Amino acid sequence: MSGEIDLLPPAEQHAYRLLVRLSGADAAELAELAGVEAGEAAAQLEALRSKGLATPGPVFHALPPDVALGEVLLKQQQSLEAARQMVAALSEDYRTSTRRRSAEHLVEIVVGAPALRQRLREMQDGARAEILWFCRANPIAMQGPENAEESSALQRGVRYRAIYERELLDKPGELDSIVESIGLGEESRTLPALPVRLAIADRKLAICPLVPDESRGVGEPTAALIRPSELLDALVALFESHWERATPVLARKSEDDVDVLLLSLLVSGMPDKSIATHLGVSRRTVQRRLDRMMAIAGVDTRTGLAFVAAKRGWL
Repeated sequence: MSGEIDLLPPAEQHAYRLLVRLSGADAAELAELAGVEAGEAAAQLEALRSKGLATPGPVFHALPPDVALGEVLLKQQQSLEAARQMVAALSEDYRTSTRRRSAEHLVEIVVGAPALRQRLREMQDGARAEILWFCRANPIAMQGPENAEESSALQRGVRYRAIYERELLDKPGELDSIVESIGLGEESRTLPALPVRLAIADRKLAICPLVPDESRGVGEPTAALIRPSELLDALVALFESHWERATPVLARKSEDDVDVLLLSLLVSGMPDKSIATHLGVSRRTVQRRLDRMMAIAGVDTRTGLAFVAAKRGWL
């Protein structure tokens, strides 16, 4: 397969430009201007017509190129995407076959942030049904805004469920990135703390860093790739148990929904000052909104408000 996209050969490009300049021509006129034989000019005009770039003859007129060639580009992009998915699927088939021949391949060790980042990208590119994330503060391989693969996977219909550590939400720009992901379809929740960093694809592959935070800075990041096994089943169960306890993070879609986002951040344990910063309002505005919601709920404490919100399904 060629490394270049040949939408229109040079001779046809030249013929098209001449046809535009002439505002219409037959084969003889084009041949005279292009300095080619009449038969060659006729073939070029017919090629342009077949590609939707010229009207039928005998007098041909140029048509806009964006519609005809845009469709060709789209088909080529779709072919490239299909090829990428095929490579990911074949790679996983190879790893599965290798794993069956040797129990050692149930767990594969990956060393270094670049290698770990690449495996995270491949994992998402190959996902077909669901991605599960434990997102701790201070990521070791990939920051949230760097994860371009997520939007592509969401568009393919892959379900994303992510649990974020509370500390991560309080870092500049992180909540905005999370809210953007929620807008694309991600289901997001938060907890005060998470036991490990973890990513799981289709319940068939997990990536879990092995070096604890207190040892970071001593050598390169190291992670385990874990394939179908009781260990992987345990990691899936670990995620699900935390998902049940986690608090939803809800995206603000309009000004009418600002209280819902405020309430979800409150329940997650974020302080008023941080909530105000993320919402772009004053701390006093946050307190006033919370007072109003407590009055609606019929309680006089924030703990009571969180309880009523959970009981009434406000979150």
